[in-house]
Amino acid sequence: MAYMTRQQRAVLECMTRRQGGCATAAELAEELHRQGQNVGLTTVYRQLDKLSGQGLVHKIVTDEGAHYQYCNCREKHRDCFLLKCENCGSIRHLDCSHLGELYEHLLAEHGFAINPRRTLFYGLCEQCSKEGQA
Repeated sequence: MAYMTRQQRAVLECMTRRQGGCATAAELAEELHRQGQNVGLTTVYRQLDKLSGQGLVHKIVTDEGAHYQYCNCREKHRDCFLLKCENCGSIRHLDCSHLGELYEHLLAEHGFAINPRRTLFYGLCEQCSKEGQA
């Protein structure tokens, strides 16, 4: 892992505690302030951009703005993608090797290389699907 400043490490640790959950930069800055960290919002954005570039954080741009989510798939040398529920708005990180087959097909047959770090699928989560069937 590359050298990390104190502030970058604080932002990353804050993200790892939120595993599976997304946060905005403002939410992270508030959480860091509650923990006694003196990190400004601009610094949080800058550190999130660096962490995203290193593959440690997903940056998810939605109609509601940018959200960030911790990702450890790079450590495992695997690709992943995100699922966003159109009903409740939850964003789920998914590490599934079957998606690689789709990526390979799109490249071989259609000449299009998918960026798995920025892939976001929309649909209904399991809970919302169950509620819709009830």
